[in-house]
Amino acid sequence: MPSTPPAERRPIDGAAIVRTLQRLAAHPEAPWLHAEVARRMADRLAVIRLQPERVVEWWGVAGASDEPLRAAYPRAARVVVEPTQALGEVCREQRKAPWWTSRRWAGPTVEVVAGDLSGVTGAQLLWANMVLHASIDPPNLIAAWHRALAVDGFVMFSCLGPDSLKELRALYRELGWGAAAAEFIDMHDIGDMLVRAGFADPVMDQEQLTLTWASPEALLAELRGLGANASPQRFAGLRTPRWRARLLAALQDRLAGPDGRLALTLEVSYGHAFKGAPKLSVQPTTTVSLDDMRSLVKQQRPRGK
Repeated sequence: MPSTPPAERRPIDGAAIVRTLQRLAAHPEAPWLHAEVARRMADRLAVIRLQPERVVEWWGVAGASDEPLRAAYPRAARVVVEPTQALGEVCREQRKAPWWTSRRWAGPTVEVVAGDLSGVTGAQLLWANMVLHASIDPPNLIAAWHRALAVDGFVMFSCLGPDSLKELRALYRELGWGAAAAEFIDMHDIGDMLVRAGFADPVMDQEQLTLTWASPEALLAELRGLGANASPQRFAGLRTPRWRARLLAALQDRLAGPDGRLALTLEVSYGHAFKGAPKLSVQPTTTVSLDDMRSLVKQQRPRGK
């Protein structure tokens, strides 16, 4: 098996991700930024003609995508895959139909799975909003997404890009405070991962958002809601109240604009790609399964794009 290219060896502390997931399960409110990115990602569905009958949502609680997916595909059956049992329970509670709503009119039920994608197959859409950057092994995760899709199904995702928090990273470097955050993957490298996983026609784009806060305390609270510092190169010990006071002063001094509000850049990468039909190697005698034959026939049909 070929080694993982250097650009994909993104060091990330899995223990920090676990702590973030535990905090999310205890206080299950996804960041407003995730809901905003989900809305923007849903706007991109207009270019896809395919109307999925089965949708897999990766990390539903963190992804904050329930409303846009229901609006886009009200008749689609949905499977939500959560990374932990605790978040699976939270997800089930969040997606229960209101008591005053008849199940007849509530639309298709939502199945919630805690763990991984094993056993989940045949989806026409796999949706993953603002979670790929939290993966400790993005190539393997993208390959799992590919296996969960039916032929001609598509993946739609978003994640943070490498220019995110660039002002905060520069401040930490200047003051020798270790890494401010984990390194995020460039969208071109993600496109390469999609191709190697077997996806066809990957389309990637990105936008930069500038977020502002009234105070350094509000900025830090927002960043904590977005997740922990998962960089293995972060400061390993406990910080002191004196250091926190110095951090607040530095944030105010370096990040405040003429209006007094503190600003940070976030780069959001978006992508989608289709799962093509399997390619059969030509040999003197070739055996084709019934499922592969059906896939090859489907390949001749126009793709829903």
